[in-house]
Amino acid sequence: MKLITIKRKSILKITTIISFILMIGIFTNSFGMQHYYNVGFSTGLVTATTLNVRSGPGMQYKIVTTVKKNEYIRVFAGVGDWYIVQVEGDYVGAVSKKYVKPIYPSSSNNGNTNNNTGNNTGTSGNTQTSSTMNSDEKEVFNLINTQRANNGLTALKVDEEVQRVARIKAEDMVANNYFSHTSPTYGSPFDMLKSFKISYKTAGENIAANSSNSGAVNAWMNSSGHKANILNSNFNYTGIGVVSSSKYGKIFVQMFIGKN
Repeated sequence: MKLITIKRKSILKITTIISFILMIGIFTNSFGMQHYYNVGFSTGLVTATTLNVRSGPGMQYKIVTTVKKNEYIRVFAGVGDWYIVQVEGDYVGAVSKKYVKPIYPSSSNNGNTNNNTGNNTGTSGNTQTSSTMNSDEKEVFNLINTQRANNGLTALKVDEEVQRVARIKAEDMVANNYFSHTSPTYGSPFDMLKSFKISYKTAGENIAANSSNSGAVNAWMNSSGHKANILNSNFNYTGIGVVSSSKYGKIFVQMFIGKN
């Protein structure tokens, strides 16, 4: 009697182990994870007229949102022929890599924006950034020059003094809690350039409040006035200030000047 009981327990144990192994095989097959790889860049430019963002890396996944041509997206990783991305509105999903142009770093939402242009009296691609620029400012600089290159314009160059003034203006906006081209400290952008003894033939300014660098540039490019400054062939030098803001995330100031 005791021997029979042992055999039944052994058979039950073997059956349980086999069932468990089969279950592991089923779950492994159902939930197998695809291989993700590092893409070497964090910002991509959309090249399709409309690009679908899907809930997973494949046509079988549902569409969660769409992005338009020439918008920037944050790229986290690649999986097969897809990129895992974050787009405006904080949507995270997958897009086909053949419709995204990588924006490689040189040597990741529409916010508030404003622009100003005035006068005093067009080789594509990025030029070198300034050593005084922080990482946010360098990224914005590269994104702006990519937009100019895509429109057949020469790249802007960094003017060290304009760069310094743009940073001071961004810091002033945060310190004095305002969002305007007219500073309570320095006056208009043109007054400010003059007070810092910067000469120019023509000048302009774009400002933005946004949580991301690509979001600020997207917002500018979706506004006719800001876009006109970015794509103005009379401007050949720039300075960019990006400063953290507890209210907006970041404050952006881009000053443009044209000089001989």
